[in-house]
Amino acid sequence: MSKPQNPVQMAVIGAAHGIKGELRVKTFTGEPLALADYGPLYARDGRAFQIIDIRPANTVVVVRFKGVSDRNAAEALAGTELFVDRSMLPDDGEEDEFYHADLIGLEVRDDTGAVLGKVVAVHNFGGGDILDVTLSGRKGVLIPFTQAAVPGVSIAEGFVRIDPAAAGLVDEEDGQARGREQDFDPKGRPRGPRDAGGNR
Repeated sequence: MSKPQNPVQMAVIGAAHGIKGELRVKTFTGEPLALADYGPLYARDGRAFQIIDIRPANTVVVVRFKGVSDRNAAEALAGTELFVDRSMLPDDGEEDEFYHADLIGLEVRDDTGAVLGKVVAVHNFGGGDILDVTLSGRKGVLIPFTQAAVPGVSIAEGFVRIDPAAAGLVDEEDGQARGREQDFDPKGRPRGPRDAGGNR
């Protein structure tokens, strides 16, 4: 297979691990070790990476790639994002599951249909999935990806619908928009985006 035509990010390479070419890799699959199940992974420039060994290590996996045999070669790969083509991923999730890649770039609308901004990233810091949203004329804000804060998602129409109060964008008492960036502690059942492995 050549460079993905419809890439979905699966992982990002971190620091070298030891002196034999192994690397610490952060995965975006539901089961970290499943990264090895998708065949070759590809960098943005088309370079292919074949996993020949993988093992868990705390919050990441330690990977040995074919052709990377010493620390210098490993260090040169730090920060490389790894992708597969969308066709390699399952498309049989539940109605309220989404791939991170599908959410990035969607318009953010309120309950009146007014466009407030755009989703620029999806994060998970351990407390549930969070949308990183850039609002018009304001810095980015973090919105918990819960049913209350994000009651509607339409991939086909290109937007997510938020409840500004539940999302923390307005003070519920007076309805005034908050003028500073907010950090949120997601509450309720995360209606999380599917990771690259099709899980949430």
